[in-house]
Amino acid sequence: MTTKGKVLVLVSSGHGLPLKDGKVYTGAGYYLNELTVPVRTLMGEGYEITFANPKGNTPQMDVHSAVPDFFGGDEAKLQDYLKFRDTLDGLKNPMRISDVIASGLDQYDAVFVPGGHGPMMDLLDDPDAGTVLRHFHQASKPTAVLCHGPISLLAALPNSTEVVAALAAGDVAGAHAKAQGWIYSGYKMTIFSTAEEQQREPLEIGGKVRFYPDFALSTAGGDVSVLAPWTSYVVHDRELISGQNPFSDHALLKLLLPALDGKKKSVSAS
Repeated sequence: MTTKGKVLVLVSSGHGLPLKDGKVYTGAGYYLNELTVPVRTLMGEGYEITFANPKGNTPQMDVHSAVPDFFGGDEAKLQDYLKFRDTLDGLKNPMRISDVIASGLDQYDAVFVPGGHGPMMDLLDDPDAGTVLRHFHQASKPTAVLCHGPISLLAALPNSTEVVAALAAGDVAGAHAKAQGWIYSGYKMTIFSTAEEQQREPLEIGGKVRFYPDFALSTAGGDVSVLAPWTSYVVHDRELISGQNPFSDHALLKLLLPALDGKKKSVSAS
C-alpha cells in the first residue's frame, strides 16, 4: 500500500519532571489525546508515522490524561483511544532521534510534538531534536506542536541547555541574551499558559514547574499569545502550527492537514 507521506512524531524519553525545591513529578509523559487524536487522523489520511525520542525507549503516558474529559466526556471514546494507542508498535519501540537524522530527514513531510509535560523533561534542550526542528524550518515543512510541545522549539537554539538553565535559575535577562538568533524569534505562537499550569500544579504534578512555558518562549523571542484557560486555540505562522492545550487537538489538525496537502502540491499553504 502506498502511503501519502511520512510524519515524524517526537516524544520524550523522560520518566521524571524536575520541579522547584528538588521535587520530581514521576508521572510526567505524553498526554493521551494530544498524541493519539492527531496520529490516528494522520494515519487515517494515509500518512505513515515514525515515533522517535532521545533514547529510543518506550515513552510514558501521563496517567492524568487517561480520563474522559479530554475525549468529550465520553468514556467509550477514551477506551477506544487507549486501545488504539496499544496498537502503535512504533510508540512502544521508538527510534532514537539520532538514528532518524542519520536515515535522512528529507523523507518526512512534517514533524509533530504532542504535549503533556514530556517535552519539558528532555526535548526542550535535546541537540538532536534541535537538528530536526532546524531541518523542518529551513525546508519550510509543517512543524506542529501542541500544549507543552512548543517548548521543544527551544532545542533549535545551539546553546539551548544554557538558555534552559538560565530560565530555571530565574535569570530572565541571561536567558533572553543567550537566545539571540533563535530561528523562531518573532514567530506568532501559543503554548500551555501560566494560568493553566498554575491550575494543574496542585492537582497533577504536586509542585511548581521550574519555569512557565509561555514565559519561556516569550523570553526566547517568540510572539506568544494565549486565550482563557482550556479554550481551544491554535496559531499558524509560516511553517509553525502551535496549539495551546489538550482541547486544541482537533483545531491543530484542521490547520496541519491542509498544510501537508499544500506541501504535497508544492504550493505554500495559506
